[in-house]
Amino acid sequence: MVLRIVGVSEATYYYRKKYFKHERVYNGGRPIPGFSLDHKQRPVSDEQIKEWLMELIAGEEATYGYRKLTICLKRQYGLLINKKKVYRLCRELGILQPQRRKRIQYPRKLANNREIRASNQLWQMDVKYGYIEAQQRFFFLLSLIDVYDRSIIDYHMGLSCEGKHAAQILQRALWKRRLFDKDQLPVVRTDNGPQFISHAFEEAFLKYRVEHECAYRSVSFHFRTRVSL
Repeated sequence: MVLRIVGVSEATYYYRKKYFKHERVYNGGRPIPGFSLDHKQRPVSDEQIKEWLMELIAGEEATYGYRKLTICLKRQYGLLINKKKVYRLCRELGILQPQRRKRIQYPRKLANNREIRASNQLWQMDVKYGYIEAQQRFFFLLSLIDVYDRSIIDYHMGLSCEGKHAAQILQRALWKRRLFDKDQLPVVRTDNGPQFISHAFEEAFLKYRVEHECAYRSVSFHFRTRVSL
C-alpha cells in the first residue's frame, strides 16, 4: 500500500534494500564500526571525531600530522583510538599534509685507484678546521688540490662552510686551469661530508660536466691549527 502511494514498484524496493542496505561499501576485512570508545567505554561517532579533528587543525595544531592528532584526541577527549583510524578520517576530510618529496640522489661513483700521469686528471677536495681561542669558535678551510702537482688550486676560509662554497671553488678552479672548453675534465674526489652531498655541489658537477668520486674516509691532506687573536 505504501509503495503504491509513493509510486515505487516492489521489485525496485527489494532490489535497493538488498544491494544498498549499508551506506558504506566494504572491500573485505573487518567492517568499519562508525564509532570509537572513550576511556569510559562510551561510543563516540566518527562524525563527532571529525568535528574535533577540524577544531584541532584550526588551532595551534594546524601543522600536526595524523600521528600527533591521534595523541591530541587521546589527551583532550579521552578517546581510545589508533593512528590508522585517524589517518582514515583525515583522508576522508582531505586534511592530510602532503608527503615530503624524496630527495634526488645524484649519481656518485666510489673512489678507484688511478695512475695519475699529468696535472688536471684528479683533484681532491676536503674540509679542515682550526680553532680561534679568543672567540672560542672554529673556522673552516675548504681546499681543492691537484693530486699530481700537489698545488692548491683554490680554497675557501670562513666561519661557515656549505655546499655553495664548494661549488664556487669548483667553478673558480676550472676557470684558473682554463678547462671550461676542454673535453678532458678532471675527476674530483671527496669524502661524504655534508658539503659534498648537498644539492648545490652536485648540481655544479652536472653543470660543468665533471665526474665526482666519493671515498668513505677523508682523502685529502691534513690541516689543523689553533689561532690566537
